[in-house]
Amino acid sequence: MDTAHYHFLAWRRLAKEIGIDLTESDNERLKGVSRMRSLEIILELGGASFSEHDKENMANRKNTWFVDYLERMAPEEIFPGVRSLIKSMREMGIKLALASSSRNAKTVIQLLHIYHEFDVVVDGTMVKNSKPDPEIFLLTASKLGVRPEDCVVFEDAEAGVEAALAAGMKCVGVGSPVLLRNANKIVTKTGDFKVLELEQL
Repeated sequence: MDTAHYHFLAWRRLAKEIGIDLTESDNERLKGVSRMRSLEIILELGGASFSEHDKENMANRKNTWFVDYLERMAPEEIFPGVRSLIKSMREMGIKLALASSSRNAKTVIQLLHIYHEFDVVVDGTMVKNSKPDPEIFLLTASKLGVRPEDCVVFEDAEAGVEAALAAGMKCVGVGSPVLLRNANKIVTKTGDFKVLELEQL
């Protein structure tokens, strides 16, 4: 689902507090990166500087707002075609994992009622380096017990595509062909991907 929208609402609210105008275009740079790195990008955009203590407080405040937005989320907000794609992969015996830089990833998939669909869940609390570093995908493959070259990553962020390729995995970009141009395959939405296309990758 599009948690990026909720992140944007929370980051924009924080940015406004400190006199920075955060646009949706700016928000593209925040997708797939860690909370603190996102804050640093926002501060860079506004030419602002704060102490580490202040930045920690700001990041925590933003996350409180983000979680508030999440709690209003409904299972119906999952992208069209995602449930059926997961079902098809399950029927084929394919191992599934969620690898998200978000520290709230488990909360999100529980709210969407799909937590039980994943063999492994890796979130931002389990890694040191955020995307485009491949750490999160390599850790996920290790926990799944599969080789990186046998993995296919679905990503909607440029940093995520870079991370997947750096991990030696194939990548399906979901969204903008311009931003995700380095992906092995690009689809407008997840539901456009057919499970039989995995063999082609």
